[in-house]
Amino acid sequence: MSLAAFAAAWLLHLMAAISPGPAVLMSARTGMSEGLRTGAILALGLAAGALVWASAALFGLALLFKVAPSLLWGMKIAGAIYLMRMAFVMWREADRPFDTGQAGRPPRSAASAFRLGLFTQLSNPKPAVFFSAIFIGTVPQDAAPWAVGLLLLAVFLNEFLWNTFVARVFSFERARSGYISLKSVIDRSFGGLLALLGVKLAAF
Repeated sequence: MSLAAFAAAWLLHLMAAISPGPAVLMSARTGMSEGLRTGAILALGLAAGALVWASAALFGLALLFKVAPSLLWGMKIAGAIYLMRMAFVMWREADRPFDTGQAGRPPRSAASAFRLGLFTQLSNPKPAVFFSAIFIGTVPQDAAPWAVGLLLLAVFLNEFLWNTFVARVFSFERARSGYISLKSVIDRSFGGLLALLGVKLAAF
């Protein structure tokens, strides 16, 4: 695998990771509401989910979708339901006062944050389609195992570093103060966007 082919695959995935979607949305909200530490753990879960999709694509996911196209349709419906459920929870709890960690519910655990990131990524068919229909086309069929391994590492780092950066930006005190004062509006906006993404997944 040439350096040019590796760079093309890396850059293509980086652009996909940066594009707005459930992962970026969840990173921003977690950074605002729970800070950088929880946002970084969430980003680890998102990166692990992307690694699962990338590995599956490199080892036959595209062929599976061709043989059983209803599987992709089923994944889209399941993903849409998951996103809309998260949207409903955000909307329902939008008026609940912000918990600074001193009262009310305890802060989200590391395991919970990781699971949220992982399930958010796995429930989203967008990376499945991207990796199986676009990304895999940039990887030569005769690529050496070590090159494939480096590419998977690059996918993991792209997702982790970008979503950690998003969480960091939204964890600054100014963003946090703005979130506390506008929690109801922000949570309902995030919930509405997640619901729209869910509808889009189910419709296309």
